[in-house]
Amino acid sequence: MSSSDQVPVPRTANADIALADEAATARLAEAVGASARAGDVILLAGDLGAGKTAFARALVRSVADDPALEVPSPTFTLVQTYDAGRLRIAHVDLYRIADPAEIDELGLEEFSRDGLVLVEWPERAAGLFDFDRLDIHLSVDPDAPEARTAHLIGTGNWAGRLDRLVAVRDALRRLGYGHWHRRFLLGDASARRYECLSGDGRAAILMDSPAMPDPGTGTVVYSRVAHLAETVTPFVAMAHGLRHYGFSAPEIYAADLDAGVLVTEDLGRQGVLDTDGTPIMSRYCAAIDVLAALHRIDLPDAVEAAPGVVHHLPRYDQEAFLIEIALLLEWFAPLVTGGPLPGEAVDAFRALWDDLLYEVTDPARRRTWVLRDYHSPNLMWLPQREGIARIGIIDMQDAVMGPAAYDVASLVFDARVDIADRMWRELYARYVAERQVAEPDFDAEGFDRAFAILAAQRNTKILGIFARLARRDGKPGYLRHIPRVSDYLDHALSHPVLAGLKLWYDTHLPAERRKRVAG
Repeated sequence: MSSSDQVPVPRTANADIALADEAATARLAEAVGASARAGDVILLAGDLGAGKTAFARALVRSVADDPALEVPSPTFTLVQTYDAGRLRIAHVDLYRIADPAEIDELGLEEFSRDGLVLVEWPERAAGLFDFDRLDIHLSVDPDAPEARTAHLIGTGNWAGRLDRLVAVRDALRRLGYGHWHRRFLLGDASARRYECLSGDGRAAILMDSPAMPDPGTGTVVYSRVAHLAETVTPFVAMAHGLRHYGFSAPEIYAADLDAGVLVTEDLGRQGVLDTDGTPIMSRYCAAIDVLAALHRIDLPDAVEAAPGVVHHLPRYDQEAFLIEIALLLEWFAPLVTGGPLPGEAVDAFRALWDDLLYEVTDPARRRTWVLRDYHSPNLMWLPQREGIARIGIIDMQDAVMGPAAYDVASLVFDARVDIADRMWRELYARYVAERQVAEPDFDAEGFDRAFAILAAQRNTKILGIFARLARRDGKPGYLRHIPRVSDYLDHALSHPVLAGLKLWYDTHLPAERRKRVAG
């Protein structure tokens, strides 16, 4: 076989973890469960009494978020299945398997595609699970019967996750939270992950955010040009800064900036939408009041994250705005047209935006903190607090110094929620009225022009981002938001200042064709 015909060898990672007692074993199982995802295979090996079933039981309960869930050993049933909320689990015991051919009768193929397969005694099926798996071998310390040693091998896509699992576990131990319970909370469109932590009668949130730039096109690192956070330092700095001015950002309980691990205040699960996902007007009013209050403050462009660690907020400059809207040309336009746009269309698009963006990036204009993703997924409702503190802000790491109108557009044109025309206009009018009362020289006409430009810029960018998530990252669910975002874009394009841009869209990416990509 030539070298070009050889099957690539998957990457592996190894770790040896000492477990002092059964509680430590359960904490490791929780960490593995929090990192698990659909399609995973986890193989548990070890002698009788090594603790495989105890480990499996803790893992299943963790994923199901039910510490009292009955998890019997599948020694006699061979397979025990669970619909554990975010994951379906098949807990398998191969001890009684005499012939590997018998495994075909267990129906594991379905779980291996869209669920988690957890296997005890995997050596009875040697060679069956070749790629993308986590091997865990538990062994007893003969000098300490309660202690175990776990030898872990991550293969394929588990290799990087194992490295990160160990790094986060070590960081939590250094920060004094190694004995706390862990439960998966959510991941987002970035590399960040979140977990619920509980222990010592308290609750907290783990933010796992490894330092990682977002890859761009060619040699351009998108995150740096667009001024996106590549470490947790900006999050910590902005949380401190917002809290200093009386806003409800999470308190930082503990931080390992180098490891990208934070333990923060848990602001709860109550957001600004009702149980049907419909926006609650009173909470959106409170959220717009937060922006009006924030934008009245003369805010600094540097905030301390830790003693001696100062975060300087970058300017939301022309280059950043332009690389964001270029996502539409690279990712969204081909979905609409079936290929790249003609060169003259691309040149006209960029020329139009050059002129429009000069108005909102003019150095003579006053700049404020732009949080950038100020919308429903990142806003929590805190009814026990008062005034501007009733809105919890959980996403601020990408903050820049820029035009106030950007976050207003982000809120009233919420990319994931239908905001009725009347509602967003009332919210917009409320914001302008509050600014005018507090600042008699507030330029409402200039703000209106900036709002239209930035609403068009943001929704143009989001069309590109959602197309990229679907095509590059295998997340087609984001395409369902395209019709809504397209409608928001059309609202913005109706402003006279955007007449030229509207003509460009009508010519090259008309609304009816934009919406078809949702399927």
